[in-house]
Amino acid sequence: MNQEAQAINQEVKTMADKEGKYLTFTLAEEEYGIGILKIKEIIGMMPITTVPQTPEFVKGVINLRGKVIPVVDLRLRFGMGEIDYTDRTCIIVVEIQGQAGIVLMGIVVDSVSEVLNIKADEIEETPTFGTKLNTEYILGMAKMEGSVKILLDISRVLQSEEIAALEQAA
Repeated sequence: MNQEAQAINQEVKTMADKEGKYLTFTLAEEEYGIGILKIKEIIGMMPITTVPQTPEFVKGVINLRGKVIPVVDLRLRFGMGEIDYTDRTCIIVVEIQGQAGIVLMGIVVDSVSEVLNIKADEIEETPTFGTKLNTEYILGMAKMEGSVKILLDISRVLQSEEIAALEQAA
């Protein structure tokens, strides 16, 4: 029984660690969230300079107040269809952990929704889908107002070798 109590305590602590404020956004009619502490700013679409020989989901780089920042289209990263950008499409500038430390990166999303304060009891573990799907970039699923928002660990959305390639491109 002691091990079982420890396992339950660990699960409660893990969920409590995920509690907090999340910036929510949409991709292909689905709602996602990123911890607000990872967000640097939200900017409208701007000209993106393409970089040769990068993966398809890497749109290129932007010049943001004198800093060159790589930009990734999250739709393409997740294998969704590419769409034309609209006036609601924007770039969320996030901080992720790279090999050389903290890296600024832009992610293109369909639209930004709102900042939500998500409580631990509203977050469930990522379900297992019965197959070997890579879901380690998903922090959990937030159940809110009859819908589900997918909470992302943005540092894990890109594997470390992809981050290293983006750091070199920038």
